[in-house]
Amino acid sequence: MKNIVRSLSACLLIMTAGVQTTTAGTIVIKTIGHLQKAISEAKPGDTLLVQNGLYATGNPVTINREGTKEQPIVIMAQTAGQAEITGAGGFAIMSPAKYIEISGFKFTHAASTARTGTGTSFCRWTHNIFETEGEGEYLTIAGSDHQVDYNTFHNKSSMGRFLAIRGEGSQIAERLWIHHNYFYNFTSQGGKNGAEAFQFGLSGFSMSKSNSIVEYNLFEECEGENELISIKASGVTLRYNTIRNCKAQFTLRHGNFCQVYGNYFHNTPGLRIFGDDHIIYSNYFEVCAKGIEIGNGDGEVAEGAALTCHDRPDRVLIAFNTIISCKSGSISMSAREKGLGATAITVARNIIRGGGPAATITGPYVNPVWEGNIVFNAESKGDMPDGTFSTIDPKLGRSTYPTIHLLPGSPAIDAVLAPKGKKAVNPYAAIATDMDGQPRTAPLDAGADEVSTTPATARILDPKDVGVDAK
Repeated sequence: MKNIVRSLSACLLIMTAGVQTTTAGTIVIKTIGHLQKAISEAKPGDTLLVQNGLYATGNPVTINREGTKEQPIVIMAQTAGQAEITGAGGFAIMSPAKYIEISGFKFTHAASTARTGTGTSFCRWTHNIFETEGEGEYLTIAGSDHQVDYNTFHNKSSMGRFLAIRGEGSQIAERLWIHHNYFYNFTSQGGKNGAEAFQFGLSGFSMSKSNSIVEYNLFEECEGENELISIKASGVTLRYNTIRNCKAQFTLRHGNFCQVYGNYFHNTPGLRIFGDDHIIYSNYFEVCAKGIEIGNGDGEVAEGAALTCHDRPDRVLIAFNTIISCKSGSISMSAREKGLGATAITVARNIIRGGGPAATITGPYVNPVWEGNIVFNAESKGDMPDGTFSTIDPKLGRSTYPTIHLLPGSPAIDAVLAPKGKKAVNPYAAIATDMDGQPRTAPLDAGADEVSTTPATARILDPKDVGVDAK
């Protein structure tokens, strides 16, 4: 993108002030008034190139034009990060807008004014810096089929969220792709509710499926409230994200049928689960306050409880995770007055090394399945039933990776044989990849790592891998 911008910038040397057309479809913008006028007249294939500088808005900049898949309307900064939008309003993409791309800006305007509204589709926010002023959201996404990628959301010290996903009626936004963003430095709001770094949905959306993917994002130094990522929707896949040095917890708060796999947790309170039919696998936890916390429900939505309740977890598969040196326990359920606990939870083929008790379950725990776990050097087995785990050194080490993997000779290698017989049911058919993005092949290895010669496509992320400066 930077090479393209340099080429276009060279053409600008011959331009005079105002809105001028250079090559067909490229419009040079030098004032905020000209920007709004150019947007109102934009056609598919147009590029609105905003020159470097500070642009103060009196109102949101409204975008309701329609590009096409082949010819989107692009609104981009001359140089990434050097065209700053400040003032009372940000870019508001409103119905019937589609195929709009916002690229390369620094947003320091009033919070809760950057958004894609309901009725929008196929829009993209990419390579922007968000640091908006006051309480509220940095960016709100409604509508469907949008993409949010390679943005930096940082330095928030007020209520609201970096990123909030919404919908229309009771339907959450669908088919979103949120990837390679950097969420950094959200200071504590003193325990108040409503300061998640990333909130996907609200209680009223929680029974609707999103079929969205959240992947390859990095969260660091975020402590707005006790929940870091709050998922209040169904059918969301969260994979290959890194959560490091955050004092808030990744939470499946409402909703069903989510998949959480291949994520890296380091020095955080881990993952908490409410709702039904989730699949939690191939995740890596190291030196966390907690590993995986099974929520103790205070209501059952399937039996008529309010959507705002902590829905009792039912039929959740927690398998093939690696949990290392988690201080207060690797698999846990906290006590709750009159708590309903959880039902039909499967905890299988995980590796637990070091830390507190392997399992601490305080609350009703009906029809559980525990099988094939490996526990080594933990404080105790805790509430993990006898006969459901092996006490054996899994032989883990860092080798050439920054994270801990299986070493040659590990008893976790090929620990899970494929089921035999035509009618055999494979309870792990959904366990398709490991924490490195490598395919799982039978016989499966226990824990988050599958020993493989296939190139890795995922790893623990650093700031250089994400956000506005990533390549």
